[in-house]
Amino acid sequence: MNYFSSDFKLGILGGGQLGKMLLSETRKLDIQTYVLDPSEEAPCKIACNQFFQGDLMDFDTVYNFGKKVDVLTFEIELVNLDALTQLEKEGLPVYPSPKTLKLIQNKGVQKDFYTQHNIPTAHYQRFENLQDLKAAINNQQLKVKMPFVWKCTEFGYDGNGVKVVRKPTDLNELPDVECIAEAMIPFKNELAVIVCRNPSGEIKTYPVVEMEFHPEANQVEYVICPARIDEEVAKKARAIALNVSQKFNHVGLLAVEMFQTENDEIIVNEVAPRPHNSGHYSIEASYTSQFENHLRAILDLPLGNTDSKVAGIMVNLVGSAGYSGPVIYENIEKILGWNGVTPHIYGKKQTRPFRKMGHVTIVNEDVNEARKIAEEVKNTIKVIC
Repeated sequence: MNYFSSDFKLGILGGGQLGKMLLSETRKLDIQTYVLDPSEEAPCKIACNQFFQGDLMDFDTVYNFGKKVDVLTFEIELVNLDALTQLEKEGLPVYPSPKTLKLIQNKGVQKDFYTQHNIPTAHYQRFENLQDLKAAINNQQLKVKMPFVWKCTEFGYDGNGVKVVRKPTDLNELPDVECIAEAMIPFKNELAVIVCRNPSGEIKTYPVVEMEFHPEANQVEYVICPARIDEEVAKKARAIALNVSQKFNHVGLLAVEMFQTENDEIIVNEVAPRPHNSGHYSIEASYTSQFENHLRAILDLPLGNTDSKVAGIMVNLVGSAGYSGPVIYENIEKILGWNGVTPHIYGKKQTRPFRKMGHVTIVNEDVNEARKIAEEVKNTIKVIC
């Protein structure tokens, strides 16, 4: 297939900020882009060639959209798998494939996959619903100790669908859905490695990043590259990420989130088969951004250099607590005069507490200096209404 012909069309399922940042890379190669998203105000709408509004979980909507394009990818996992499978059967390249997505979309299935392939992960137990979990506790059949981490198996995102259960009454606050109970891991660091792979089998990893989480929202607040860890631990993390990628047989990007335990073991937490928040720093700090490499991978082009040119820190800009409404980015003009600081605004019209509204990248020769500046950025900008 000639990806550089004037009539080639790339389809993207999902029109959020990940798609918007991917679209900036498609413009370098003058690729026609079609985007499907349920929201009329999706961030991608202003940057694609054609925008279609529709339900990503509806078979007919996804199938009919896929028939309009030459290659199909996605920026969100919650899409209709049956439609993707049918499109692939009819010859449409879908990356990552529905087979890979099926193993990842449900976190219970994803955890089973790790166990079956001897990939280190936290002990867990699956439950059809909350009532089954409560029954296991009451009947002393819970295989993980309390406190444990409760996760819904589907539809969780950005800290939603995850809760630490410290006592049985904590379960009363949770929805009655399919879930897993996962052992809490004492860890030094939360790490991530992004792996990119094309259909020809070329594969590369980005450097290990360190993630600092907001204690209340349970979402990433800072991403630090390179991670401030021992080189042997970094090698181990990249090797495990490569193994996970090869087992999933994915094409495109795979973000592998991990824990570094107190004993410097690496435990896989979960994966995302798409560009990921932990890779946003790469737009400014890497020779090839994660978005460019995702595009290269799904088009079976040579992968770009994943090394960093300089240390990079990403700060998530999220809606301030107590504010819901038309967004204002207070004091953003102040950081525009700071060296090595680049804001990215996602284009969402409405803010709400802890909603991801943008990010800021800080680059510096010294990662510790970059981290200090990141703190100043976080304390300067307020996302309000």
